[in-house]
Amino acid sequence: MKSFTDTDVLRYTAFSTDPEGGNPAGVVLDAAGLDDAGMLAVAAELGYSETAFLTQELEPGRAFTVRYFSPKAEVPFCGHATVATAVALAEHQGRPGDLVFETRAGTVPVKVTESPDGTYRATLTSVEPHTEDAAESDVAEALAALDWPAADLDPAFPPRIAYAGARHLILAAATRERLARLSYDFERLARLMRRLDLTTVQLVWREDATTFHVRDPFPVGGVIEDPATGAAAAAFGAYARELALVPAESVLTLHQGDDMGRPGVLTVELRAGDKRIRVGGAGTRIPEKTDDTPNA
Repeated sequence: MKSFTDTDVLRYTAFSTDPEGGNPAGVVLDAAGLDDAGMLAVAAELGYSETAFLTQELEPGRAFTVRYFSPKAEVPFCGHATVATAVALAEHQGRPGDLVFETRAGTVPVKVTESPDGTYRATLTSVEPHTEDAAESDVAEALAALDWPAADLDPAFPPRIAYAGARHLILAAATRERLARLSYDFERLARLMRRLDLTTVQLVWREDATTFHVRDPFPVGGVIEDPATGAAAAAFGAYARELALVPAESVLTLHQGDDMGRPGVLTVELRAGDKRIRVGGAGTRIPEKTDDTPNA
């Protein structure tokens, strides 16, 4: 079985053109020699919130089976690692194009485009999303773990659990200042998230009609906070549309990572007549000299 030292692990950041912005992800373009334990070991050694592994090439250069691991466990889908992997493939192949990723959550098409300055941008199309009510007791427990008074929530955004490949509890802050202050009980929130099968808790604040600032605690993945979360962005898009908080056809801009010093921008596109959510952003390789593990 391959180990970390003899596995070619690429490092890319997603949702930024700056290697020190966005969300860093590991990318293994050929993981055929790794079993589950090996993939988990690589992800744990790297220490990023997720690492993506291409385990099988289904159609040459176009379709792949992809699995995602945090330092603690496998996750069914990861948006930022999908963007990172798509950009890595485009650079490896020397061209943009359309890709198809077969994930544990379902089939995820990804389109990669090249900007005039030579940078790549990837846009994924989620699996069909859905939302569900969050029990009052579970919301109260989440707020207690976060040390957020219930009065600090925005009443226009009711708490919900949303899914677009992974489950996220969505809580909206009434002010930007509330969102900026994040210091929570790691183990208490992790216990709740494991019980509810949540990947992150997405904390949001609305700046204007289509602009949001978001943060994603991720204790179940072994990290305090995820800097830019594509799966949660897709889930939030579905939530916002279902509750008629935004038009059924609209483009949302999500800013994430600012409070961590790793700013990133996620574009969320909603199309009338299509329940799926499109999440896009830039990506770039992290040079060895700037490689760090901010979430470890």
